[in-house]
Amino acid sequence: MPSGSNRKRESQYEHIKQGAEQRGTSEQRAKEIAARTVNKERARSGEAGQASRVSTQDRMSAPERGGKRSGRRQGPGDLTKEQLYAEAKRRGLGGRSSMSKQELKRALGS
Repeated sequence: MPSGSNRKRESQYEHIKQGAEQRGTSEQRAKEIAARTVNKERARSGEAGQASRVSTQDRMSAPERGGKRSGRRQGPGDLTKEQLYAEAKRRGLGGRSSMSKQELKRALGS
């Protein structure tokens, strides 16, 4: 549990941690997720001693966001090379092993 927190944040931490564990996340990862979420909420509400600019200026709270930004480096609907390769294999496209990601996209019409 993050230091300097109150009863509400402790309850929030436990709730998030239990939810993550129920979804099959390891205990260590569940603790990390819960601590990061609670710390961000504390920063947003002015309870934390230090806060990053992103924590205080983000328009959506962490629970509200609910993973909407996970995998943000790839655009929405943008498949990985491995996923494109698997689709090319499923369709029986020849020469796929030597294709780049862009070539796979073109060959699949993506």
